Amino acid sequence: MNIIKLFISFSLLILLFSCGGSNPAASSLFEIGLEGNQKKFTQNEIVTITLINKKEKNINNVTYSLDGKALNVTDNKIKLNTSTLGNKSIKAKISYEDTTAEIEKKITILSSKSPEIYTYEIIKEYPHDIKAYTQGLEFYKDTLYESTGRRGQSSLRKVDYKTGKILQQIDLDKTYFGEGITILNDKLYQLTWQSKTGFIYDLNSFKKTGNFQYGDSKEGWGLCNDGKKLFKSDGTEKIWFLNPDTLIEQEYIETVSNKSVFNKANELEYVDGKIYANVYQKPSIMIIDATSGAIEGVINFSGLKNKVTKHDAIDVLNGIAYHPTRKTFFVTGKNWDKLFEVKILKK
Repeated sequence: MNIIKLFISFSLLILLFSCGGSNPAASSLFEIGLEGNQKKFTQNEIVTITLINKKEKNINNVTYSLDGKALNVTDNKIKLNTSTLGNKSIKAKISYEDTTAEIEKKITILSSKSPEIYTYEIIKEYPHDIKAYTQGLEFYKDTLYESTGRRGQSSLRKVDYKTGKILQQIDLDKTYFGEGITILNDKLYQLTWQSKTGFIYDLNSFKKTGNFQYGDSKEGWGLCNDGKKLFKSDGTEKIWFLNPDTLIEQEYIETVSNKSVFNKANELEYVDGKIYANVYQKPSIMIIDATSGAIEGVINFSGLKNKVTKHDAIDVLNGIAYHPTRKTFFVTGKNWDKLFEVKILKK
């Protein structure tokens, strides 16, 4: 009986690899050739594509796709008209000698434009808790909500930004390192760093009502929302889209300039189709297109740290919140004693 089962299993394997589908030996037969043997291209660039037939097989048909969408080939040229940027794979499905196979070519699609440079104007300065290791900031109406980090010091706070007074505070268990926050549909969502756990709070009662686990994302860094979905940074080039009801990571964009894929997005804020992201360990904030991932601008906040009190625990710029009524941004840093209301200006 075991011999029969073994024979059937072996026959099924032969059938599987002889029929259509991905052929593990296909890369020894075929290769996708791209113009100039390049690996980096720009969005909407027109590129020459060829199928290199290494063993001179009789090919019946070849189709190409990118991001699951068929690519039209005209005069051996394709247009890289993807809606998102970053690391991609062009796939070729090849029909040859009564069988089919698939191969792929890894490429990177960059932004077609370099980021514009912005500076800032200070509108007003406010007091800020010098002991707050700021990881997340967000306004709801005229109240500032803040998440602080470091194990044993992490908290969630409701703050009167005009005076710096803490109105309410929830301390996290000492095992957690607090990270970014965002508010949607009367719920406040808070990330933790390496615990792959996020928390949900009722905004009105300011009590924790649940938690959620991360999916494929590496860690918890920044969080924001566009009124429909949550955006989550994780310390890599990816910004994930989360369903606010299930907290499942549905897809992601990659942050990309005209030069490279960039992996330094930290604290996040969403405004009018753009994600404003603190650059990890730098005095700057990126302006990212929330659909494509293109880094469209960089705000240089050099000099701002010089305006706060110097002490041993002072750290980098981190924390950005947009006040929709005042139409200004509020920024601070880790263990800074000031919160700055600023206007963003093109340089």
